[in-house]
Amino acid sequence: MPLVNTKEMFEKAYKGGYAIGAFNCNNMEIVQAITEAAKECNSPVILQVSAGARKYAKPIYLKKMVEAAIEDTGLPIVLHLDHGADFEICKDCIDAGFTSVMIDASSKSFEENIALTRKVVEYAHAHVPYVTVEAELGTLAGIEDEVVVEHGAESYTSPEDVEEFVRRTGCDSLAIAIGTSHGAFKFKPEQCTRDPETGILLPPPLRFDILEEITKRLPGFPIVLHGASSVNQDLVKIINEHGGKLKDAVGVPEEQLRKAARSAVCKINIDSDLRLAMTAGIREHLDVHPDHFDPRQYVGDGRTYVKKLVKHKIMEVLGSNDKI
Repeated sequence: MPLVNTKEMFEKAYKGGYAIGAFNCNNMEIVQAITEAAKECNSPVILQVSAGARKYAKPIYLKKMVEAAIEDTGLPIVLHLDHGADFEICKDCIDAGFTSVMIDASSKSFEENIALTRKVVEYAHAHVPYVTVEAELGTLAGIEDEVVVEHGAESYTSPEDVEEFVRRTGCDSLAIAIGTSHGAFKFKPEQCTRDPETGILLPPPLRFDILEEITKRLPGFPIVLHGASSVNQDLVKIINEHGGKLKDAVGVPEEQLRKAARSAVCKINIDSDLRLAMTAGIREHLDVHPDHFDPRQYVGDGRTYVKKLVKHKIMEVLGSNDKI
C-alpha cells in the first residue's frame, strides 16, 4: 500500500465520531512503536515530521523509515509536514513525496495568512498525486521545536473568520486554537488550580464553545488540534524518580480530547507524550541497569513505553481502533 493523503481518512473520521492520531516521529524506534501499535489496534495513522525532525534525522531517512513501516504493517499511513514555516519548505516536502503538509502562517496577518496558504494549496492540489493541506487560524502558546509563542501572546481562533478563510484558501483541514498548548509545560501555575490531595496542576478547560461555533459555520469540515499531549503523570513520575526534574509539567486532560474527537476534530497532534514515554523508558532502564551500555537495551525499553502509550491513545482517546 502506498502513502495516502488525509482526504478520505478525515471523511471517515468525521462521520464516525473519532479522530486520527498525528504522531511526531524523529527516529526508527518511534516510527516502529507508533506503527506497531496502530497495526495491533487496526487503526489508520498519521506520521508527522517537524522542522526539528528534518534537521535531526534528514528528510530522506524519515521518508524511507515511513515507507518501511508501510511495507511492514500494510497500514494506510499519511506522511505529514508539521508546522511548515514557508512555501519553500512545503514545496520541498511535496516534491519529496509527502502526502500532506501544514503551512503555518498563523503568526501573520489574516490577509497574509490567506495569501501564503492559498499559494501552498495551489501547488499541493496540482501535484500528482493530490497532496492535502492543513492551515492554521489562531495561535497556541508553548514551545515545539522552532515554534515558540510566549504565554499571553496566544490567541483563540475567531469563528467569524473561518468561513472566509477556508473559502479563499481552499485548505483541506484547519488547525484551531481553543486552549491547547505546545510542549510538556503547557500552562503556567497561575493559569491552573492545584489538586489539594496530589498537588498536581489542573489546567483550564478547553473552549468547546468556540469549537461548536466553528463546527456550525463549517459543517463537515475537518478540524485539527495541535498541542494536545496530556503529559501523563505516571510517565512524569517515572522520569522524576529516575533522575529527571520535570516540575509542574501538565497537559490537556484526555476526557476533553475524547470529547473533541467525537465532534468535528479529525486530527489530534501528539508529540510531547511520545518524548515523555521514550525518556521514561530510557531513564528507568539506565537507573535500574547502570552496567548496561548497549543502546538496543535502553532505547528498546523506550520504544516499548511509546508503543504502550500510542495504543492507549488510539483506544481510549482517539477512538480510531478497528476503523480500517
